[in-house]
Amino acid sequence: MTNEVDKNNQTDKDQLTLREFVLKVIEWWSYFWSKKWTIIIAGLLGGIIGFVYAYTRKPVYTATTTFVLDSGEKSGGLGAYSGVASMMGIDLSPNGGGMFERDNILDLYQSRKMIEKTLFSSTDGISKKPLIEMYIDINKLREGWKNDPILKDINFSVTDYKKKWIDPKEQRICDSLIGAIAQNISKGHLNVLKPNKLLSKIQVEVKSGDEVFSKRFNEELVKNVNDFYIQTKIKKSLANVTILQHKTDSVRAVMNGAIYNAVAISDATPNLNPTRQVQRIVPIQKAQVSTETNKAILGTLIQNLEMAKMSLLKEAPLIEVIDGPVYPLLKTKKSKIIYLLIGSIAFGFLTIIILIVKRVISSHLPK
Repeated sequence: MTNEVDKNNQTDKDQLTLREFVLKVIEWWSYFWSKKWTIIIAGLLGGIIGFVYAYTRKPVYTATTTFVLDSGEKSGGLGAYSGVASMMGIDLSPNGGGMFERDNILDLYQSRKMIEKTLFSSTDGISKKPLIEMYIDINKLREGWKNDPILKDINFSVTDYKKKWIDPKEQRICDSLIGAIAQNISKGHLNVLKPNKLLSKIQVEVKSGDEVFSKRFNEELVKNVNDFYIQTKIKKSLANVTILQHKTDSVRAVMNGAIYNAVAISDATPNLNPTRQVQRIVPIQKAQVSTETNKAILGTLIQNLEMAKMSLLKEAPLIEVIDGPVYPLLKTKKSKIIYLLIGSIAFGFLTIIILIVKRVISSHLPK
């Protein structure tokens, strides 16, 4: 009997809770309905603000370069010559993977060194005005530097790349400024990606509010990074070729000198006394031995040199641009309708939250 009474009480409590919930919903609905004009006006105000924001925003110009990268084959087949080359201090072994594998070129585009070098490239390839000056003008940075005694008079030129200022304080401020601009470009204006991870195609996008800046920065960045990548990738093999070429030229010069000495000794003793053959035969034989020895060494060096050149050709990456930025660039502008809707919804929702908080606080205050 007691259990049945408890069950009935629990049922009444559940019904009461549900009834209270419905009443609360009706009560809140009535409250919001009484404030409908406040919510509508707030939504209209937010829509106007969103529309004005989209209308006043400058269009964004996107410069895109797409290229394919073949990182080159790793050298091989040098086992027959690597022993002799190693005795001469020359490394003909294939370059390992290291930091300059194919995918790491993406990181190079985001590096400060490459962005900074690009910022000091000419705006048109001729003048001394660098892209960093164009960036400063586009973003009106000088307006915020008016009160700074150093920044207000700073003007960069193409020749200022890696420049050392006399004043250490000025050097620090300029380095900080250049670093901040490079970081801002890396995060907000530059996008480097592989559209398809299975392919070697790479896409570089530069976005800004100036069409000329987007195109020039994209072109110079692609050029600087790709040149640096190629030179670094083949640096070790190129050093080997240079060393081998130097040694080959040295041995050839010594061999040619020995041949010349042998002939010169014969010419110097035209009527030699038969009893004094030592004056001719010994120097000539020494010169001949030196010639044969250097001839053998020269033959090996030439073989190694040619193999090193073939290795260099195999390791040199091939970068072929498919599409480059051309005028007019892709132009994107903020959608006025979308920002109008976003502003209306955001302000309307914020007004509802404020009304809820206000009523809850009022209900808890002593009357």
